[in-house]
Amino acid sequence: MHLSPFFHNLRSAYVAELEDQSHDSDGVFVLQKRLAQRRKELEFLVHMLELSPEMVAVVFHQAFTFSSPMAMEQLLGCEPEDLPEWDSLAETITVAPWAHAMVRTVRAQPAGDWFMAVAAASEFMLGMSGAPVARQADDSDDKDARDDNRTDADQSDDPDYLSADDDTRTDAQGREEAGADWLAEQGFDRKD
Repeated sequence: MHLSPFFHNLRSAYVAELEDQSHDSDGVFVLQKRLAQRRKELEFLVHMLELSPEMVAVVFHQAFTFSSPMAMEQLLGCEPEDLPEWDSLAETITVAPWAHAMVRTVRAQPAGDWFMAVAAASEFMLGMSGAPVARQADDSDDKDARDDNRTDADQSDDPDYLSADDDTRTDAQGREEAGADWLAEQGFDRKD
């Protein structure tokens, strides 16, 4: 498969944006929380569709299912001015129900259809073999994405639901211990 220079650069920028959103300053995995916040800011973000598409495209993270990888691979060889119309591309993409309103909001913009092709391509590239660690950690359980769109009452009825506090305490402790181990291996004294 051939990536145009535009999509080659976009892939790196998109991965970096997702990785930047993935963890807070304490190392706690907060991607879904941050994406939910960014989705609420879409009315503002649409002004950045052409300037910084990777910053806006993350709102569609895990929103697409691709039925024709060949069509997407052809898209990835295109330069930005040659992208196909969203309507023709949308025939090969299923958009998650939670993202339909966002698609309408984006498509109302002058560059909206162009951007939807870019967002879909960004997600498709993320799912290709050799996907970055941030994506692998993020979508190991697609249920997490759905949980962010449910109310607290819905979640409290789910026996498998863990609150953010339950899930992140263990992650933060594990990261702290791993960090301390690494520093000790480098010759630093442990802080206890």
